[in-house]
Amino acid sequence: MPVDRGTPDTVTGVPAPDPQARPLAEPPVLERRPVSASYHGRTRTDDYEWLRAKDDPAVIAHLEAENDYTQARTAHLADLRQQLFDEIKSRTLETDLSVPTRVRGYWYYGRSFEGRQYGASCRVAVTDPDSWTPPRPAEAARPDEPALPGEEMLLDLDQLADGHEFFSLGGSSISPDDRLLAYATDVVGDERYTVRVKDLTTGELLGDELTGVLGGATWGATPDHFYYSTIDETWRPDKIWRHRIGTDQASDELVLHEPDARFWVGVGRTRSRRYVVIAASAKNTSEYHVLDAADPTAEPWCFAEREEGVEYSLDHAVIGGEDTFLVLHNASGAEFELATAPPRPTARTGWTPLIAHDRGVRLEDVDAFATHLVVQQRSDGLPRVRILDLDPDSPRGIVDDWLVEFPGELATSGAGSNPTFEQPTVRVGMTSMIEPASVYDIDVRTRERTLLKQAPVLGGYDPADYEEHRLWATAPDGARVPISLVVRKDARSADPEVGAAPVPLLLYGYGAYEASIDPYFSVARLSLLDRGAAFAIAHVRGGGELGRHWYDDGKLAHKQHTFDDFIACARHLVATGWTTPDLIVAEGASAGGLLMGAIANQAPEAFGGIVAGVPFVDILTTMLDATLPLTVTEYDEWGNPEADPEAYDLIASYSPYDNVADLPYPPILAETSLNDTRVLYVEPAKWVARLRATAPGADVLLRTEMAAGHGGVSGRYRAWHDRAFTLAWILDRMGLAAVGTPPEHRAR
Repeated sequence: MPVDRGTPDTVTGVPAPDPQARPLAEPPVLERRPVSASYHGRTRTDDYEWLRAKDDPAVIAHLEAENDYTQARTAHLADLRQQLFDEIKSRTLETDLSVPTRVRGYWYYGRSFEGRQYGASCRVAVTDPDSWTPPRPAEAARPDEPALPGEEMLLDLDQLADGHEFFSLGGSSISPDDRLLAYATDVVGDERYTVRVKDLTTGELLGDELTGVLGGATWGATPDHFYYSTIDETWRPDKIWRHRIGTDQASDELVLHEPDARFWVGVGRTRSRRYVVIAASAKNTSEYHVLDAADPTAEPWCFAEREEGVEYSLDHAVIGGEDTFLVLHNASGAEFELATAPPRPTARTGWTPLIAHDRGVRLEDVDAFATHLVVQQRSDGLPRVRILDLDPDSPRGIVDDWLVEFPGELATSGAGSNPTFEQPTVRVGMTSMIEPASVYDIDVRTRERTLLKQAPVLGGYDPADYEEHRLWATAPDGARVPISLVVRKDARSADPEVGAAPVPLLLYGYGAYEASIDPYFSVARLSLLDRGAAFAIAHVRGGGELGRHWYDDGKLAHKQHTFDDFIACARHLVATGWTTPDLIVAEGASAGGLLMGAIANQAPEAFGGIVAGVPFVDILTTMLDATLPLTVTEYDEWGNPEADPEAYDLIASYSPYDNVADLPYPPILAETSLNDTRVLYVEPAKWVARLRATAPGADVLLRTEMAAGHGGVSGRYRAWHDRAFTLAWILDRMGLAAVGTPPEHRAR
């Protein structure tokens, strides 16, 4: 986010890479321009802060020089990169379509096409109003023909992306009369979108064009207006606007402005179509405002005023024949409770429990339908879907409460696209480390489930060739940390004397914002597994895998737990014989890149390589500058070092950039994007420079995408090439770069 394995690898029998065996390019020499700043009597000197000047030609020249150096240092992997790209491509069904989703009188779906970077958004008319079974193509349609009879192409994304190095489609939404499509695009990578409106009856674009939008548009109950959010100079969505079709953006009506810099605002509409809701959310506090969706002049009213530390969300339901709001909140306990309340301003004392707080079950979301409620919850470290059947004749309204369960130790499930209030089915997705993503429809009345699609893996993939495990490491403070692991069954050749041999292993981690990295399937990962390596996820504190307490115990003053947990997972995998320290490559991105930088400083001997993607490694500088994107909104995640000396000292104690030392770092690959607005490119650029200057023996590479944002490059082929680059570097560190995929693996 060790140094030299130039001797033969006793596990693979293949010589590990020897950096002395070929001439090495010289890294760019970066000028030091020291600047100092003092806070709370502490003075920091930074030699490389000048790299923040994105418009300085010298900065761009340096990033390009780093790219040239990285290319030179990895030139020997060019053939492997191409092979990996070819493997990903050969396993992917390039011409395909998603499972159609019904909204009113149409089935909507996405299509992909062989040879095209992007896809298309399409729809067909519903032929049987009483049927909720999505239509299926008779066979895979060619790119030049409709996938389904009567297909209407709404957006051709390749056409929209033409002429742009980067392209991203944000939100897209259909007007209530099914005639207009509002869609958002970003052609830079900075997540500042432009919204346009297409007339689907004529195919023409209307004159409406809105810039500086975050996300997309939310229609009211009539097709003459929609709502959207804009961002301030710190990239915080702070305003909600109402736009009337046929007018320019300058005449749009400001509906709500959030002045508190800790809060973001977002807008949506209840599935019942009755209300437009505006959420104002900080890291640990929320507040909802409500409008009548049918009234294009409606003023918002506040459901329950914000209370520090109280989070809640809102949806509209009809239970026991009565209109009600569903309130998912943490006022009764950290793992959240589901309550009901009348659809009017209602203080907490007026919320009635529907699903009481349970310390062992984290309630994450709730969706209301005419005949049932769908709750997404988390227990035993995995997400689950829970369905509550409604009966208008029942005094309580709830007549049954059941879980949708799938077999498998690491089965991950969640509610899919379920946009229609009246639908009698629930769409559920399921995956695991060995099971490709599957889509089911469940008939709530009969509980019958229908497999609609499993993501195809070409080449005869067989899950039986692989095994997945849930392991548990013990952190220094005694906490048990889950690990999800997958490996080919034949990767660990067993010796009757000593047992199964250790294998190279890629260990992934994140650990922030209560984001859970649940077990999932990856086509690209097969290229790693089929070369004899294992893949594991360390479910460290700071994430939400084990509930809200798992998150709380890995942030603010407890942030060190995140790093301790990841190191403990690595050491557990060594102690239990899965791998050895020089065969472990660690990987994390964004806040997971912060994790990579911290473990590099704290336990460099535990890893044979580190990949840090868009890494948040200069956290102290960022959190000291309230003008930067996200800083103020994240005080509740990291602390406010500008105002609080304890927070300053805490962040300084683990900040990767501030703790670089002359250590035996493993090889590090840092990857970033020039137009990233979440983690600015300057953080990894400075970090790499300080690593080289402070630890002269450090083997560090920096790769910057010059036309991309936080999520990396756009277009699936470019994304595959991008992942192939990273995988090739990882395999090189594992000593597997020269190991071709066995023919029998490729054919299965």
